[in-house]
Amino acid sequence: MADMKVLYDRDGSLDALKGKTAAIIGFGSQGHAHAQNLRDSGVNVVVAELEGTKNHDLAVELGFRPISAAEATKQGDLIIITVPDEVQAAIYEKEIAPNLESGKTLGFCHGFNIHFKQIVPPDGVDVIMVAPKGPGHTVRSCFLEGSGVPCLLAIEHDNAGAARELGMAWAIGIGGGRAGIIETTFKDETETDLFGEQCVLCGGLTMLIKTGSEVLIEAGYSPEMAYFECLHELLLIIKLISEGGLSYMRYSISNTAEYGDLAVGPRIIGPKVKKNMQKALKRIQDGSFAKEWLDECKAGKGNFNKLYEADKNHPIEVVGKKLRKMFSWMEAKEVPGE
Repeated sequence: MADMKVLYDRDGSLDALKGKTAAIIGFGSQGHAHAQNLRDSGVNVVVAELEGTKNHDLAVELGFRPISAAEATKQGDLIIITVPDEVQAAIYEKEIAPNLESGKTLGFCHGFNIHFKQIVPPDGVDVIMVAPKGPGHTVRSCFLEGSGVPCLLAIEHDNAGAARELGMAWAIGIGGGRAGIIETTFKDETETDLFGEQCVLCGGLTMLIKTGSEVLIEAGYSPEMAYFECLHELLLIIKLISEGGLSYMRYSISNTAEYGDLAVGPRIIGPKVKKNMQKALKRIQDGSFAKEWLDECKAGKGNFNKLYEADKNHPIEVVGKKLRKMFSWMEAKEVPGE
């Protein structure tokens, strides 16, 4: 396997966006960051958002004049779709496709709809992706601080040989060139992103937290102690790992903790878990997960909502909400409306 090359500001420029308009479809987590960062970088930006929504009001508050996705597509040279995966195809078919002229470029922040062919752009339209490896609010805050979030860059269709240059300009314009830009493909970004979310970063992690806390509570320990040991201290461990890898984390903790990590960890996450991860990856690769998720959305998200409500009332969530309000050293966060 060849070494992966990391690109920076010096490896590209904003020139490909000079005199052009970037149309941001959606002003949510990623959309608000891309719109503001590109505008601050000197790019002409238009925003598409539904009137009467909180995102529309926020866009107005931040100095944009939101228009329809159809009108934004007409005005834009680079049309960046940042709305949720499950609604992209419908918006594309209804508003974007009828106004998508040859020579324009479609931009994505995640490869889901292109890779699984929910969106099939016409010939003559370039298709590129800039995927920041962080949430939109971090993309924005890092940009304002003078740094950036690493980005993945992928080119799916390049009709005139200018798509990569435009992708680099987009990535640099949102701050990615300050942190590093790595070239990949829509396929690899989509499949690895879904796998990481399901098996490690979200699905795997939350199940470890819940299961560990259940074991302690069922053994007679207080929910508060379970919260501290199975959730609260994660921040310290994750910070150490992100700064120096597994070895630095182990160097920084006690010998007892380090031995527990090395000796007991494999007894918990053993061959059976690895096989389950491999099955999850296979379902991502063959499109089964994408179909399951899209079918769930078409059916009204009944199972999704049921699972969400059950987890919202899990003991680790209930006690955590109470404890965080008592912590003077942090600003407790809550999901809006809950």
